[in-house]
Amino acid sequence: MLPFELISTNKNSNARAGKFTTAHGEVETPVFMPVGTQASVKSLSPHEVADTGAKIILANTYHLHLRPTSELIRDAGGLHKFENWNGAILTDSGGFQVFSLKDSRKITDKGVQFQSHIDGSYHNFTPEKVIQIEHNLGADIIMPFDECPPSTAELPEIRKAVERTIKWAKICKETHEKTPFYHGYPQYLFGIVQGGINEQQREYCAKELVKMDFDGYSIGGLAVGESNEDMYKIAGFTAQFLPLNKPRYLMGVGKPVDIIENIDRGVDMFDCVMPTRNARNGSVYSWNGQVNIRNNKYKTDFDSPIDKDCDCYTCKNFSRAYIRHLFIAGEILALRLLSLHNIHFYVNLVKEARHQILANNFDEWKKQIIPNITKRAE
Repeated sequence: MLPFELISTNKNSNARAGKFTTAHGEVETPVFMPVGTQASVKSLSPHEVADTGAKIILANTYHLHLRPTSELIRDAGGLHKFENWNGAILTDSGGFQVFSLKDSRKITDKGVQFQSHIDGSYHNFTPEKVIQIEHNLGADIIMPFDECPPSTAELPEIRKAVERTIKWAKICKETHEKTPFYHGYPQYLFGIVQGGINEQQREYCAKELVKMDFDGYSIGGLAVGESNEDMYKIAGFTAQFLPLNKPRYLMGVGKPVDIIENIDRGVDMFDCVMPTRNARNGSVYSWNGQVNIRNNKYKTDFDSPIDKDCDCYTCKNFSRAYIRHLFIAGEILALRLLSLHNIHFYVNLVKEARHQILANNFDEWKKQIIPNITKRAE
C-alpha cells in the first residue's frame, strides 16, 4: 500500500494535511501536480518545474501510447529517465479521452475502440491494456480505466458508466497485481469514483471501490460542464465515503478558487492544465488578482512584476512591460515566463493552504485569500 500519513485535519472543516512516500520522494498534501501530457510540462524544463517546488507531475497514458509508444518509453528506462524528472509521476488512464473524443470512439463492456487524432489509426483500450501501458511507462501512481459520463447524462447513462467503471476497476486491480514492475520500484493504483452529479450513484461507486482496497481514490467526472456549486457539492459528498487513511485526488480541477474550495471538502491532490494553458493566452494568476498581460495599461509598467508578493524567477527579474512586449511580439520567452509564474503560483498556493491547515487557521485564511485571488489585478 502507498505509505500515507494523515497529519492534521482542520478544526472547522474537512481540510487535511498529510504526506505520502513514493520511490521518487515524499509528497506533502494537499498538493498541486503540474500536467505534463506528453512527458513535458509545456514550455518548461524539468529543472524549472522542480524550482517551482513541484514534487509530482502528471503524464497522459492515451497520448504517450500513440506517440512515442509505451514500449519505447519502457525501453528507455521509464518516464523518469526518459524525461529526466527526479520527482514522482502520476499517469491517468485515458478515461478522460474516452469522454472528450466521443466522436471518434466506440464503447463496449470490454473497452473502447478509438481513432487516433494523429494519423487516423484505430486502437483498442481495455482495462488489461491500460495497465500494461502504465506499467511500461513506470509512473509511481497509476489510474484504472474508467468511463466518464458527460455532465448532461441522464440516470440510465450514468448507471451504465458506473457499472463499467466498477467492473473495469476490478480487472485493472487484478491485472496490476500480476503484472511485474518493469523498472524496479512499486507502482500504486488508485480507484476512480464516477457517478456524474447523482449522489446515489457516487455513493454506490465509492463503496464498491473501497471494498477493493486501492492505494488511494480519485474523484473523476467533475469539471466537465456542471456548475461550480454542483462540483463542490459532489466532491464533498463523495469524499465522505473514502477512507481517512488514503489520499484523495480530484481529477482535472481547476481554478485556484476551485482548489481551495475542494481542499476545504477533504481533497488532497489536484491537477489541471489551466496554469500553462492560460499562460499561453496571456492570463496569469497572482496573490493580488488575475492579470491579463495583453492589457495596454501594462505597456509602460516598467516597475511592477506580475505579482509583487511572488518570488518566482519571472517576478524577481522582469517587469509587466517587458513581458507584455514579449507576448505581443510573439516571443516564445513570454509563454515560458508566464507558464513558470502560473505553475509556481498554483504549487505555492496549495503549499500555503497546507501551512494554514497545520496552523489551524485554514478557515480564516480561506475567507481572506479567495477575494484577493479572484479579483482583477490593478
